[in-house]
Amino acid sequence: MQELFLTLFRIGFIKKAQGTWGSLFSLFIGIPILYFSPSILFALSSLIGIIAIKQIDIYESRTKIHDAKHIVVDELVGMWIAMSIAGFSIVSIIFSFVFFRIYDIWKPSIIGKVDKYTKGGLGVVGDDALAGFFAGITTLIFISILSFFGFNTGFVNS
Repeated sequence: MQELFLTLFRIGFIKKAQGTWGSLFSLFIGIPILYFSPSILFALSSLIGIIAIKQIDIYESRTKIHDAKHIVVDELVGMWIAMSIAGFSIVSIIFSFVFFRIYDIWKPSIIGKVDKYTKGGLGVVGDDALAGFFAGITTLIFISILSFFGFNTGFVNS
């Protein structure tokens, strides 16, 4: 059960780009929840994040491997945070994914510091949670700029 949870039903065992596949999987299962309620999606991401921190700590103490590539539940936490902040529209969902992947890979500023200096499950989940937060905020700014210039973003306030 732990492996299914940490790898998002074995998505993490795809040979290349595990984080991207985990993020895509998370996006698709998060869309119906986001449509229903961004607040519930945020609450679920927080709950799953807390559980993931503990399960990753248990996994790392057993395997002695920090931030194993096949663990992608942290991508779910980050994606769902980004999506819950950005809201429900096709544009916000796409850009939540794009900006989350950019921040998760690039790890600017505090995201990189958390990734580098925070050990265990908190470090694994923490950098993705921060990447999700910044991706959600960046998406909102991006959508505001597009709207200012007259582009229809299809944004639905929930």
